[in-house]
Amino acid sequence: MKNAPTLFESRIKDDVQFGENVKVVTPVNLYGCTVANDCFIGPFVEIQKDVAIGPRTKVQSHAFICELVTIGSDCFIGHGVMFVNDLFATGGPARGDKTLWKETRIGNQVSIGSNATILPVSVCDNVVIGAGSVVTKNIIEPGIYAGNPAKKLRNI
Repeated sequence: MKNAPTLFESRIKDDVQFGENVKVVTPVNLYGCTVANDCFIGPFVEIQKDVAIGPRTKVQSHAFICELVTIGSDCFIGHGVMFVNDLFATGGPARGDKTLWKETRIGNQVSIGSNATILPVSVCDNVVIGAGSVVTKNIIEPGIYAGNPAKKLRNI
C-alpha cells in the first residue's frame, strides 16, 4: 500500500486507576485517568489523562472526556456528550499548549443529556442538563438547564 497510514488501536492503558466493581464495554480509549468504584463506561468512549470520574457515575457510549475534567459521584453522562478544554483563545487550536487549556468541574448528582457540549465550566451539584445543550457558563444553582447556550428552565 502506497502512503500507508499509521494505525493506532483503541485500548485501556496500564496507567488507568480503577476502583472496585467498574464495568467497561470495549472498544474504549482510556489513559491516565481515574475511575472510582461502581462506575460504568460504555463503548466508543475516550477518557483522557488527568480526568477523575467519581463513584457510581455512568458514562454512555461515544462520550469524549478530555484532559482537565473532574466528574463527581452519582452522575450520568449521556451518549455523545463532548467536553472541551480548548476555547481557541488565540483564534485557533492550542496545538498542545496546555497553558491555554481550561478545566471543567462537574458536581455530584449531575445528569448530562445526549449530545450536550460542555465547555470549561463548573457545574454545581443536583443539575440536569438537557440533550443537545451547550454549557458555556458556570452553573451555580441546582435545576434543569437546556438550550444553546444552556439556561435554567426550572428548579428540580
